[in-house]
Amino acid sequence: MFDDFAPKLAKVLTEYSQPVNPGDTVTIYGAADAMPLVEALYEAVLRRGGHPTVELRYSQLQEMFYRHANDDQLAYLPPQAMTWIEQTDIMYNLKAERNPLSLTNVPTEKRAKAREALRPFTEAYFRRFGDGSLRWTIAAWPTEGLAQLAEMGLLDYTEFIYKACALDQDDPVQHWLAFKARQDKLVQWMNGKKHCEVRGPGIEIDFDFTDRLWVNAHGDLNMPDGEIYTGPVEESVNGHVEFSYPTVYLNRQVSGVKLTFKDGVVVEASAEKGEDYLLAQLDLDAGARRLGEFAIGTNTGIQQVTGDTLFDEKIGGTIHM
Repeated sequence: MFDDFAPKLAKVLTEYSQPVNPGDTVTIYGAADAMPLVEALYEAVLRRGGHPTVELRYSQLQEMFYRHANDDQLAYLPPQAMTWIEQTDIMYNLKAERNPLSLTNVPTEKRAKAREALRPFTEAYFRRFGDGSLRWTIAAWPTEGLAQLAEMGLLDYTEFIYKACALDQDDPVQHWLAFKARQDKLVQWMNGKKHCEVRGPGIEIDFDFTDRLWVNAHGDLNMPDGEIYTGPVEESVNGHVEFSYPTVYLNRQVSGVKLTFKDGVVVEASAEKGEDYLLAQLDLDAGARRLGEFAIGTNTGIQQVTGDTLFDEKIGGTIHM
């Protein structure tokens, strides 16, 4: 069952999400547990005339790194990482965590130091994405660990991703083209308006977006996809929100999050689980307490919480920030 999963998803990624053209340099940055998709993508890139390179991630090595790395090792950025981020045309980032909670007990300061070491890489990534010279897509592959996080069996979880990516459609590429066209109408209706108020159980939020555009997230950067989003005017956000669903960020689970905004800044924050981690992230830098994105989920093929932001932020009929 689902024997066509990897080749179908590879076709969507290389023909729709970020189409590969002859001569493109393509990096497949994949978790080792996504090997069937890595192989299918490698073949698809070759068939379209691209030059594929594979960079594999091993989740068990991450845990070993944080257990044993000293300060110098935490602050080290391998030079080859900068080489490929500066030279690749397309990057496919494949998520397939064997254990999505494997780094739960890693001290926050260690994670922060390692993230700071990656800053030149991250800056190059966003600079090249901003000027259009780097194209990328994040996609997911089912694992036992992710299925367990979603409280599903592996077969059910595999079917969930298969359908969320519209691979059950007769022509998934045409499905996503039609999806993009429908969402274009939504963002056209939103653009030109200036103010947003959200009222409901657990939320009262006001903000201005003035001349900020609403963006159609239609499967180019994420697969699956399905949201429209904007960046609120920074100092305009006021109100409070109680988030209904848990999330896992950088392998740490946080749930029962409550935030209060005043003039664009989080002034109160709490969580039923993972509060220390939440507060540490809010204090990470000068911008961490400001709202960077407000979005509406539009993928009606996703209707259940999995604990994975790639899917949960797309749930049709929800909002996320």
